[in-house]
Amino acid sequence: MFKSLEKLKKSGFEGFKSIKELSSNIHLIPNQPGVYMILDTTGLDPKFLTIGTGGYFQNKNPNKDLNYLITKWVKETHLVYVGKAGGDNNSTLRSRLKLYFEFGNGKPVGHYGGRLIWQLKNSSELIVCWKEIKDNNPREIEKQFISDFKIQFGHRPFANING
Repeated sequence: MFKSLEKLKKSGFEGFKSIKELSSNIHLIPNQPGVYMILDTTGLDPKFLTIGTGGYFQNKNPNKDLNYLITKWVKETHLVYVGKAGGDNNSTLRSRLKLYFEFGNGKPVGHYGGRLIWQLKNSSELIVCWKEIKDNNPREIEKQFISDFKIQFGHRPFANING
């Protein structure tokens, strides 16, 4: 599933819009709980920024060393990050992704997870897709996606780092 946009669409994912497009029209994103994925569909080797655009949430530097970024990149997949909204809190896909985009624009907001995205030179062109989750806990589905990804690729998705 992580190598094919068609498989993601068949499994119920929607959206498939760039961060740039969604940032300027946040109302395209459902106001419901769910899971979302950030995808790099270029197929090109990534270009990393030494200092990304991410905010300093709680005064923590969101940037990682370039060698670290290179070792975390997972080839042969579009998936760069998987996240969730709702379940253990009242966030929605719209509110969670809005925070994520604000963090990527340098604001010190609470979306420190997935921060490596903002050290990609083409971060505004990355694609976002989502799946609304009404009957299950989005956290459990996010964990399952990460686990399935790790089984398939031997690593967590690029921006799903611990710590």
